[in-house]
Amino acid sequence: MSRPVVAIVGRPNVGKSTLFNTLAGDKISIVQDTPGVTRDRIYADVSWLNYNFTIVDTGGIEPESNDIILRSMREQAEIAIATADVIMFITDVRQGLIDADGKVADMLRRSGKPIVLVVNKVDSFDKFMPDVYEFYNLGLGDPMPVSAASQLGLGDMLDEVVKYFPDSATEEEEDDRPRIAIIGKPNVGKSSIINKLLGEERVIVSDIAGTTRDAIDTTITRNDTEYVFIDTAGLRRKNKIKEEIERYSIIRTVSAVERCNVAVLVIDAVEGITDQDAKIAGIAHERGKGMIIVVNKWDAIEKDDKTIYKFTNDIRQKLSYMPYAELIFVSAKTGQRLPKLFETIDAVIENHSLRIGTGVLNEIMAEAVALNQPPTDKGKRLRLYYITQVSVKPPTFVIFVNDKELMHFSYTRYIENKIREAFGFSGTPLKFIIRERKEK
Repeated sequence: MSRPVVAIVGRPNVGKSTLFNTLAGDKISIVQDTPGVTRDRIYADVSWLNYNFTIVDTGGIEPESNDIILRSMREQAEIAIATADVIMFITDVRQGLIDADGKVADMLRRSGKPIVLVVNKVDSFDKFMPDVYEFYNLGLGDPMPVSAASQLGLGDMLDEVVKYFPDSATEEEEDDRPRIAIIGKPNVGKSSIINKLLGEERVIVSDIAGTTRDAIDTTITRNDTEYVFIDTAGLRRKNKIKEEIERYSIIRTVSAVERCNVAVLVIDAVEGITDQDAKIAGIAHERGKGMIIVVNKWDAIEKDDKTIYKFTNDIRQKLSYMPYAELIFVSAKTGQRLPKLFETIDAVIENHSLRIGTGVLNEIMAEAVALNQPPTDKGKRLRLYYITQVSVKPPTFVIFVNDKELMHFSYTRYIENKIREAFGFSGTPLKFIIRERKEK
């Protein structure tokens, strides 16, 4: 089941980022061993009661500003609104209800999405409640008084948000067709690849800002197998401020990656791999999805006998946290090597669902331990007792040890490499859970 997406929207300086950071808690911190995973995190996964969802922070909306940055932020907020399942509209009790709030409310109403009206900076309910009632004038239902800074009223607010989530995603769960998200920066050729695979031209993106807002699903049949491609293209802007717009392409990537089995990251061969590509790849890596890197526009590159090695090294270096990712060089324009994409997708899906017997796993682990003794600390040696696979998509293993603190990341990586040597698992991340078992 894919996570619902909740967009945090409002004018500048009403406390959106404070609320976002409070809800995200420590989840917003970056995992140490995955360099290149997004730094300017504008999304985070949140759990409330039995619900898991993704919150997205947006730039402040100034409804009628001609300032190019503010206009860009407004466009990005519109993208977030179009992608979201629920909108949290944040206002400021201390500034009171102002004209711009009404204009933002009109814009949100036109989206047709459920809206939860939040009045922030209510540090004392006794003192500020009379001012909260003023926000009924927006016509968006009951205002929820909160203080993001003091963490007041957040539970009631989240109760209101989760009311709008679908009861189940049974339709998606019953659909067992392979789902492939085509992700990457704007204008790297994501739509062109899908059009070429389809064999027909579908007009996906026009020059009108925000025409293609939601991820588009395309079904392609090959060798009697149906594949659902989730296309996140639709972020072309004539006046785009590149960095800001790219930052917001992450919003759409998150919701597409949630729904896929395999993510295909498209990189522009002419531009080479960028920091933004690493951030987008990190989203799929963190969520344990199968991963294929497609270098597009390969026909536009002047090549010698070292070109492909140089490109491969650059990508492997930048995406050092996902050495398992498959790599293909293609041209959507000429169709070069595109048929290989389906073969790779099939292989990655198979690896993503691969189960290994417990006996075989323990043999591999015993051999690995014999070749490279586990580390010691202050005279105490790490002992590995037992390994078993507990789930797939991604393949997840539990290792029982005498002391979790002694199981250093590098030794876990060593065991992972030994398992990969035996079974490949190319294109899929492996997850390891370390559990303690006291010595008898």
